[in-house]
Amino acid sequence: MSTFWAPAKINLCLHVEGRRSDGYHDLSMLMQRISLADRLTLALEQSLGVRIECPGVTLPPGGENIALRAARRMLELAGNKCGVALRVEKRIPVAAGLGGGSSDAATVLLALNDLLGLQLTPAELCAEGLRLGADVPFFLFQHTAWATGVGGRLQAVTGLPPVWYLLVNPGIEVSTAWVFQNFRLTSPGAVTKLPALPSTIKGLLRLLHNDLEPVTIARYPVVGQIKRQLLDVGALGSLMSGSGPTVFGVFSDCASAQAAQRALALEPGWRCLLVRPLAEGVVEAVDFVEI
Repeated sequence: MSTFWAPAKINLCLHVEGRRSDGYHDLSMLMQRISLADRLTLALEQSLGVRIECPGVTLPPGGENIALRAARRMLELAGNKCGVALRVEKRIPVAAGLGGGSSDAATVLLALNDLLGLQLTPAELCAEGLRLGADVPFFLFQHTAWATGVGGRLQAVTGLPPVWYLLVNPGIEVSTAWVFQNFRLTSPGAVTKLPALPSTIKGLLRLLHNDLEPVTIARYPVVGQIKRQLLDVGALGSLMSGSGPTVFGVFSDCASAQAAQRALALEPGWRCLLVRPLAEGVVEAVDFVEI
């Protein structure tokens, strides 16, 4: 068995540019991987097909998820000469705006590209990832990135300030499809150009924005409550990640983030995770603190 880490992400900004003819939306987003990750173990088997285990998680009808589909696709490309045993230990909350499923799928693509000796190029892997989900190419890219289109056009971003993030998840799941179906574009966007990116925390705070927040908060007011309470306990800024419901607070130092974590962990049902931005490249070790 080989072990791999599949990190979560947060959206530091998310602009919806418009609806496409295929039903998807063009986006402009700044995404950053963080030190919270699922643990995946994979092994090749003589028996054909994919065996998957996700302890503590109810799989969709039919027992399929995006990680299984990724494994099945790689076996097809290898000629279906063997099978894969896949175990996904979830640490990233499900349907939480943190990209856990997409990261799992990207990790499976990368791992099996190596284990099966497929030698797919980064561009070929990205094309396969985009067929699975809009965020998968970002996790294949393995860099903080400015993403445009449906998420497949990526520009590497460097030099963001070192900060601490406190993630707060209220224990509910939010459907990304539902959020986009209920999103109403009030005016056409034009933010596809990579902005001047901040090297200071103050500049980072000015960048925080998420067009999807009002949609999610209207149905799940607890998201707005979390934002307010993060600011009340010392966060310099707060924002919902992706389609929610997870909200993150920005802190300049560990001590203030830990104090906020202790305060908010008292709220029933709230999961509070203290994380840091990940360095660029392959994830070799992942650390986060949960109370």
